[in-house]
Amino acid sequence: MKTLLRYLSLAFALTLAVASTAAPANAKGCIKGAIVGGIAGHAAHHGLLGAAAGCAIGHHEAAKRAKEERLQEEQRKEGQQPAGDQQKQQSQPANSAPAAAPGKQP
Repeated sequence: MKTLLRYLSLAFALTLAVASTAAPANAKGCIKGAIVGGIAGHAAHHGLLGAAAGCAIGHHEAAKRAKEERLQEEQRKEGQQPAGDQQKQQSQPANSAPAAAPGKQP
């Protein structure tokens, strides 16, 4: 009985130590992707595989979106326009009117 009590108290102490040092998980996009992937995988009788793939894809897309937002914020702070707007302005002179659609006469 004493041995069992020792093992339980040791297990509790280790669990408490691990739980107190754990960092919060960054699961942006994973939950949403896992739900969608799980539903799609369920239709193909591979729910867990679909959920895992959905989580990976969702996390990737969320990271890509966060990177784009971070770059836009940096550009705004520097007083620049986003790269897409600069390309549009360079391809079209400021004084000219936009080109008419093909086949339409003004």
